[in-house]
Amino acid sequence: MSTAYRHIKIPTTGEKITVRDGKLHVPEQPIVGYVEGDGIGPDITKACLRIWDAAVAKAYGGKRKIHWCETFLGEKAAGLYDGNYCPDETLKVLQELVVSIKGPLTTPVGGGFRSLNVALRQDLDLYACVRPVRHYAGVPSPLKRPDLVDIVLFRENTEDVYAGIEYKSGTPENAKVADFLRREMKAKFFEGAGIGIKPISEFGSKRLVRKAIQYAVDNGRESVTLVHKGNIQKFTEGAFRNWGYAVAREEFGKVTITEEQLYGEFKGKVPEGKIVIKDRIADIMFQMMLLRPDEFDVIATTNLNGDYLSDAIAAEVGGMGIAPGANIADNVAVFEATHGTAPKYANQNKVNPGSLLFSGVMMLEYMGWKEAADLITLVYPEVVSDGIVTYDFARQIDGATEVGTSQFADALIERIEGGIDLEAKRKAQQEQLVKERKQREIRRLLQPMEEMLETGRVPHTVADLMTRSLITVTDEETVEQAMHLMTDNNISSVVVEPDQDGVWGIITRRDIVAKIVRGKGRNPATTKVRDVASRPIVSVTAETSIREAASKITDSNLSRFTVVQGKDVIGIVTETDIFNAVEKYGWAVE
Repeated sequence: MSTAYRHIKIPTTGEKITVRDGKLHVPEQPIVGYVEGDGIGPDITKACLRIWDAAVAKAYGGKRKIHWCETFLGEKAAGLYDGNYCPDETLKVLQELVVSIKGPLTTPVGGGFRSLNVALRQDLDLYACVRPVRHYAGVPSPLKRPDLVDIVLFRENTEDVYAGIEYKSGTPENAKVADFLRREMKAKFFEGAGIGIKPISEFGSKRLVRKAIQYAVDNGRESVTLVHKGNIQKFTEGAFRNWGYAVAREEFGKVTITEEQLYGEFKGKVPEGKIVIKDRIADIMFQMMLLRPDEFDVIATTNLNGDYLSDAIAAEVGGMGIAPGANIADNVAVFEATHGTAPKYANQNKVNPGSLLFSGVMMLEYMGWKEAADLITLVYPEVVSDGIVTYDFARQIDGATEVGTSQFADALIERIEGGIDLEAKRKAQQEQLVKERKQREIRRLLQPMEEMLETGRVPHTVADLMTRSLITVTDEETVEQAMHLMTDNNISSVVVEPDQDGVWGIITRRDIVAKIVRGKGRNPATTKVRDVASRPIVSVTAETSIREAASKITDSNLSRFTVVQGKDVIGIVTETDIFNAVEKYGWAVE
């Protein structure tokens, strides 16, 4: 028994989970922390502990077992630690044990108390709020096809509105900030406004997106969608999007493609082993999760967007009562029920344990114990479909048998111990997944433009419009050869590869007309490209907004730019591309 803690007793049996070379190492008999929670917390935690233990015992024939370590937060902690709702030793133990799970917690009324959930996230740097949302057969839903919803949402947990940088109207601090913004930054806003500051950093954005993409890689997911409001908030939300694409390109380039590449290079067919990186504006994404939810797989987004979106999607498949979640750092993870404490139902053995139950399923998957996790997810819909449910579902299902929290746990455990053909179930799920992906692929192949429009894809940087398959010539080729390339490919320019000084060039139809036809009667068959090409070329970065590119084209009196990444030319964008984007999408460029 550990003597370092005042009230927490580390089990003398079992081993601690450790991190080696950045990877989780889970022993056969791991020690895992749990917080019972407030209000309905004790009811649902006791039920879930029994279910998790039963699944582990069945899946591994008794060879594996979780050794539970109770830790304290909320009202129970206050009773033990002289009114302290978030004792330091609990934070220390949660970090030491690496993996833990908690029931719902209350934050006491009155000034001076931080939300316990926010405190945990900040003190342990649990920067990723992970919320899987999927439908289980038999669960009541407002959607016609709730079975199409199966996403995992990664929400940034430490920045944006969670940074808590606010200045109340009428305070000296507010006046000071308002004066600076008006006088130094020339900002305009109403007098008496409350002021909030929304920091979104490259560091915070990249580590969140990195975790989302790695999850997609590890779990065979098809796409990662960056959700943002970058069309309006360019330097925060828009930057999140750009940094997300940078992570995909620079760190996962071998396994990712952009949506533009999917349609432009691969004609709508996702290459084997590739993950598609998309982005959607936040308000469009809300629509898409109602209209075309199966088009999205893993979502990575900023804090406030994620707060709204995760709850809204959960409502589509049964509500917060069965919505699981976790707050995860690089390795330390605290899984949690996502709903409140519902104190009026405390100690009544009444409520649905689903949210905490499936958070435990997430926890088992995080530990690499997928067999135990699958047992729960596969028997759950069978029990619900039989009409054995708690009161919240019973009132929505005709002929249901209403049971209490512990009795619902009994029904699940009975199914788990009765045995289930995991391999057959998994095979059926995989076959269904392959079938659905094939259907989406066929739609993209047959009607690519319609699919782009109907799934909410809106171009807003030159990367979305540019031609990536560059056609190039060298300085030593003839102008006639360049002209043939333009004719054969129905293009108005070709890029000239770097000269001996490493400078790229371009040769356009206008160059040929001006310098060959109108000029001194040069022969295109003998004139070299280097004698006609324009150098240096005018370029923009892939992240340049379409509005900025349009302004630059107008101001420079050019009709095209090359698109660069570092020193390399990766594409070309023309005024025709911009015109077509507006014409096709019916979209006012922001």
